[in-house]
Amino acid sequence: MTARACAGRIGVMKSLRTGIFYHPSFSRRSYLTVGARLADFPGALSRILERDDVEMFESPPVSRDLILKVHTESLIEGVKRDPLCSTAWHSAGGVVLAGEKVLSGEIRNAFAFIGAGGHHAGRSYFGGYCCFNDVALSIVNMREKFGARRFAILDTDAHHGDGTRDIFQSDPDVLHVCVCGMSYESADGTKVDLPYPSYWEGPETMNERYFSLVREEFPQRAEKFRPDLIFWYFGFDTHAGDYGDIGLTAPCYLNIARLMVELAENLCEGRLIVVLGGGSHTHLATRLIPPIIEILAEGAE
Repeated sequence: MTARACAGRIGVMKSLRTGIFYHPSFSRRSYLTVGARLADFPGALSRILERDDVEMFESPPVSRDLILKVHTESLIEGVKRDPLCSTAWHSAGGVVLAGEKVLSGEIRNAFAFIGAGGHHAGRSYFGGYCCFNDVALSIVNMREKFGARRFAILDTDAHHGDGTRDIFQSDPDVLHVCVCGMSYESADGTKVDLPYPSYWEGPETMNERYFSLVREEFPQRAEKFRPDLIFWYFGFDTHAGDYGDIGLTAPCYLNIARLMVELAENLCEGRLIVVLGGGSHTHLATRLIPPIIEILAEGAE
């Protein structure tokens, strides 16, 4: 079902707002850095929240019933025992709620904060500071509640989204493009891994080479695929000095944000959800996240 065919079942746009999904526990017990990376939040958003076209929602816990539609009972029990997963329920719940509000037309696009990651969580395993697969849970929920079928995911975290790939490997209605240093394309073209640009000497910076790769590879695939909604799994761990450092800096992420907003406007009436992925430094989170949210809001005007 294409975005146009699905229009009758997805809510008519009643608002041009951008939604922010956040829970206080993300700043106290955020994964990997025990809260440090989001220590400045939500205060860092105070100016943005003064805008009439932005609203912040508190992320609720995801339901057990929904988790069991994606993950196994044994995975849930493992998550319960893992102290690094204490924020997992609210992390996944915020992404699920974001999908509901976008498809109902209450908001046009969204930025979802998380305390525990999602893209390394497969159907029956989790790890890498990821617990429940937030994007997969959101997709299953949107399919059941709104009749949307086709979803495109761009994953620019430093590491491969192996859990997301595990869950959707045999699903032709999910386009999953992962810029993760690997090279792979499924026979039907819906599962793609892209290698990082090389550090060769030349006139282009790493920012320019990385953005060119994303711009050349993702939009043309998404245009052929015609998704009902687009996810951008945004990790800033690729930033210079972070744990997945490949030499990127702020201009690259902001250019990707603009590209994704424009693509969503052209393909699926602006329906875009940005999900926060990896990254460990407070100063980077504080510097990068607010301007990305502003780009979402400006694109929704």
